[in-house]
Amino acid sequence: MQKSTNPLASHFRQPAIYLKLPSGGKYWVPGSLNLPANGEIGIMPMTTKDEILLRTPDALMNGDGVVKVIESCCPNINNAWGMPTIDADSILIAIRIATYGNEMDIDSTCPKCQHENRHQIPLGDVLMRVRSPDYTPVLNLDGLQIRFKPINYMQSTKNNIIDFENQKLAEVILNQELDDETKKAQFDIHVQRIVDASTNILVTSTASIVTESGEMVTEPDYIREFYNNTTNKNIKAVQDKLKEINDVANLPPAKVQCDGCEEQYNVGVTFDYANFFGPLS
Repeated sequence: MQKSTNPLASHFRQPAIYLKLPSGGKYWVPGSLNLPANGEIGIMPMTTKDEILLRTPDALMNGDGVVKVIESCCPNINNAWGMPTIDADSILIAIRIATYGNEMDIDSTCPKCQHENRHQIPLGDVLMRVRSPDYTPVLNLDGLQIRFKPINYMQSTKNNIIDFENQKLAEVILNQELDDETKKAQFDIHVQRIVDASTNILVTSTASIVTESGEMVTEPDYIREFYNNTTNKNIKAVQDKLKEINDVANLPPAKVQCDGCEEQYNVGVTFDYANFFGPLS
């Protein structure tokens, strides 16, 4: 039997705004995105289920909650794990605007008079100033030509282990109950995990390395082996170049004015999910 159409369907949520991705649709894992001809994807408001997901610590820790919410609110996105990280902030800001409106409260302390301020930030203005990094510059290093690429959300989530391991490392150092031998063993384990995660960031961010003879190397295992065996000076050069490229994609700060002394200063727009996706007070 043919299923009848729900008479309430006309009241289902619809796209509230449309977004041009900073990447222009480039760098997505094939099949992850259905990009319309005009380059704009529709963004729908969150459902109650979506809001609950963004308040579930485990779902946020492994990235699953963010992925499910993006796929729920963006019909053109089939697989948010395949999204390049350079698009993530814009998509999340757009979902926030579609759900709660353009204004978001941000608290700050005036650097001049230390007055505590609450400002309403127009997120649409922030969204319009988001820029996509340029990955075309080549790093020339010891006769090699290194080209870079943005990582996707799946890779980014795996790379986030560094923050977790740094926290665990601090706990080991401060733990007075551990004897020196046990402390050293655990210290070595966490340090190795940090090193491996740091190397993984370089590997997943490297598109190719061209040798002096013109041979192009794209195999991740070969690139990993190179990073594991090159000098610390070369690693630092690669990290600095990546930071230079990726800093362009940082969310632009918002200019605000102190209610106390009328000093103007910049405040950063940050992603604390509990606050960023909470309704305006």
